[in-house]
Amino acid sequence: MSSRSTDRGLTGALLALAAFTWWGLAPIYFKAVSSVPPLEVLAHRVVWSAVLLGGVVVVRQGARVLWAEFADLRRLRFYGLTAILLSTNWLIFIWAVQSGRLLEASLGYYINPLVNVLLGVLFLKERLNRPQLLAVLLAGLAVGFQVLAYGRLPWVSLTVAFTFGFYGLLRKKAGFDPLRGLLVETLVMLPLALGYMAFLWQQGSGSFGQQGLLIDGLLISSGVVTSVPLILFLEGANRIRLSTLGVMQYVAPTLQFLLAVAAYGELFTWVQGVTFGLIWSALGVYSWDAFRNRRRRAGGRAV
Repeated sequence: MSSRSTDRGLTGALLALAAFTWWGLAPIYFKAVSSVPPLEVLAHRVVWSAVLLGGVVVVRQGARVLWAEFADLRRLRFYGLTAILLSTNWLIFIWAVQSGRLLEASLGYYINPLVNVLLGVLFLKERLNRPQLLAVLLAGLAVGFQVLAYGRLPWVSLTVAFTFGFYGLLRKKAGFDPLRGLLVETLVMLPLALGYMAFLWQQGSGSFGQQGLLIDGLLISSGVVTSVPLILFLEGANRIRLSTLGVMQYVAPTLQFLLAVAAYGELFTWVQGVTFGLIWSALGVYSWDAFRNRRRRAGGRAV
C-alpha cells in the first residue's frame, strides 16, 4: 500500500470519526434549545440547512445541476417521500432529547444497522447468512423483551431506526448524489417550514426574537449542526472501506448513551440493561461477521 493511499485512508477515518462524534454529541445542542418546541426547532433546522447546503452545492457543483433536479417531476416525488422520512426522524430525535428519552433514541440508532440488514432481505432480495440471522433474531428478542416488560412497543427507538432505515434504503436504490439530494429534500420541506414559522410569528408565539440573542444564535446555527457532520461524513466515506465505516457508526449512539446516563441522569433500569445487552450482542455478531467476510475477500484477491 502506497503512502498516498495510507494518508487518504487516515484522512477518511478522521473525517468519518469527526462526523460520528459530532452526531453523538448533537444532543447537547438540542438540550440547549429545549425552551423552543421541537416542531419549531425542526423548522429552523430545515431553513438554515437549506441556506448552508445551498451555498455549498452551488459553489461545488453549480446551480445548473440543482435546476435539473427540480425539472424532473419523478425525482421530486421521490424526494418528497424521503423528505417525509427524514423530517420524521429529525423531529422524533429532537423531541426525545428534549423529553428526557435520549436513551431510547440511542437504542434506535444501535438497532438501525440491523434494520438495514432486514430491509435488504425484504426489498433488495439479499440473503442472510447464519451470523446475520442470529443478529437480527437477537434484536427482535430485545424488542420483544421490552414489550413484555413494559407492555408497550419501544416506539421511539423503532421510529428512529425504521425511518432512517427506509430513508437509507430509498437513497441507496436511487443512487442520487447524497449532498445534492439532501439539499433538495430540505428545499422540498422549506415551504412548510417557512409557513409554520410565519404562522408562529403571526400568532406571536414564536421563539425566534423572543428568548434572547443566545437562543436566536443557536437556532440560526442549526444549519451548521445539521450540515457540517454530513459533509464530513461524505468526505470520509469516499476515502475508507464500507466495513470500517460500518463499525465506526456505533460511535454516535454510544456517545448518546453516555450523555443520557452520565450527563442527563436518565434512568437506566434492569430492563434497559437486558435490552441493550441483547442489542450489543447482536451488533457484536454482526460486526464480527462483517470483519470475517472482509478478510476472506481480501485473502481471495491476494491469491
